[in-house]
Amino acid sequence: MITSPVKEDITAVVLAGGKGRRVDEQDKGLLEFRGKKLVEHAIQKLSSQIDNIVIVANRNIETYTAFGFPVVSDRIEGFQGPLAGIDAAFSVTGSSFLLCVPCDSPFIPDDLMDRLISAASGNNPIVVASDGERLHPVISLVHRSVWPDIEDRLSEGRLRLMDWIEAAGYDVADFSATPEVLMNLNTHEQMDSAS
Repeated sequence: MITSPVKEDITAVVLAGGKGRRVDEQDKGLLEFRGKKLVEHAIQKLSSQIDNIVIVANRNIETYTAFGFPVVSDRIEGFQGPLAGIDAAFSVTGSSFLLCVPCDSPFIPDDLMDRLISAASGNNPIVVASDGERLHPVISLVHRSVWPDIEDRLSEGRLRLMDWIEAAGYDVADFSATPEVLMNLNTHEQMDSAS
């Protein structure tokens, strides 16, 4: 059994350490969207739900630090993806759970944490958000018990997030009534059409 998540034992993690392959390798979290940096939207949504927030970033560290929350970088080189960001966050927090959100999801709901907590069965170490048609594996609640497996996968180069989630076991938080809240903006075109 996994301990039931309680708000006081959760740290929110904004994953902003990607290479930005689909935005000409720009730092996606710092791109403007609706008058603010993309990462600011995620931070503001999370700030109303939780006090403990960490940002994972691998460049422009001073800019991210200016948002007022601790910033940590991947412990392995080369933009290895979300697993590396989750690993970095576990390395700097003692919380039992991480609430993970990508920096390019500006519409996450104000009750995201409550809904992920409610979906936790106690049988699986991960809760993943679903829009009813597909999972959004980076929007998740992750128990610390999986950290050693993350470290193993990183050392072996097994970086595919969904492979890890399926192996670990997961519950699903259903957002099918409002699937747009899980939308992530991967490209300049998506940002333009959503603004």
